[in-house]
Amino acid sequence: MKGKWLTGVLVLAMAAVTLAGCGAKDETKEKVEQVTLNEVAHSIFYAPQYVAIEEGYFADEGIDLTLITGFGADKVLTAMISGDADIGFMGAEATVYAYLEGTADPVVNFAQLTQRAGNFVVGREKDNSFTWEKLKNKEVLGGRKGGMPEMVFEYVLAQKGIDKKDVNINQSIDFGSTAAAFSGGQGDYTIEFEPSATLLEQKGDGYVVASLGEESGYVPYTSFSARKSYIEKNVETIQAFTDALQKGMDYVQEHSAEEIAKCIAPQFAETGSDTLTAIVARYQEQDTWKKDLIFHKDAFDLLQNILEDSDVLKERVPYEKLVTTEFAEKAAAK
Repeated sequence: MKGKWLTGVLVLAMAAVTLAGCGAKDETKEKVEQVTLNEVAHSIFYAPQYVAIEEGYFADEGIDLTLITGFGADKVLTAMISGDADIGFMGAEATVYAYLEGTADPVVNFAQLTQRAGNFVVGREKDNSFTWEKLKNKEVLGGRKGGMPEMVFEYVLAQKGIDKKDVNINQSIDFGSTAAAFSGGQGDYTIEFEPSATLLEQKGDGYVVASLGEESGYVPYTSFSARKSYIEKNVETIQAFTDALQKGMDYVQEHSAEEIAKCIAPQFAETGSDTLTAIVARYQEQDTWKKDLIFHKDAFDLLQNILEDSDVLKERVPYEKLVTTEFAEKAAAK
């Protein structure tokens, strides 16, 4: 199993409050709840969340949201356990690890956002005839062992009949540094999220040759979670939070890539509008975002299958222990 997830105290040094929205706002509810959300990374991959912020959906639901980027699922989990964050957004595998380590207050998933992997295989040359066999005996800059990016990559390799031992997967580079390392000449291929994949293309340092999201099928890649005790004490807040998210999900289903990009642009001031639109379109085309937030049992079972295949799970966890769907179901029904 990956590491000891319950050790250490995260020093949270990066905080960002919600920005002014891109659409008209409704009047907020009279009662305002302060909620701190710690996200695993700040990525266009999570567009519905930023739509909910920019459109003022959280404010409409009476939530004053503080958004913090944790830079890693282990750090998000630590923040929740220490009480520095109320809600976490990360891969659900972290909640499985924590549960199996015997925490008395398990972290429970209550809303699933993405249903596809959000990363891409980037090679050094354009390759319209790419096959996964080409990765054999090549160095690939991968991700942290036990993390979803790396495990989905290994899952796809297995689906393609490739033994991961036949690929030189470099897991020594920090998640946020692989693109720079690739630009510097390290590796034959790299596994990248957006905007890194597109930025590598724009610089001529690399080219997207395959989508892990398309190849892996529907995978519960990221979800929102909170400690069981917090959920039980803050039922109305969790419901309001989920209702706001559902509005963001509805928005990305009903609007064009250009409209979504314009809406979330304040969250990605360093990314040009054309680039932002192209990235959103790429994610739209592979059906990245669910229509609702319900985390179904078959998705949780698939997640644990992937964990087992990656040799990081020795014991399966009952779905009912780590997932609740009541909030997402109510949000979808409104």
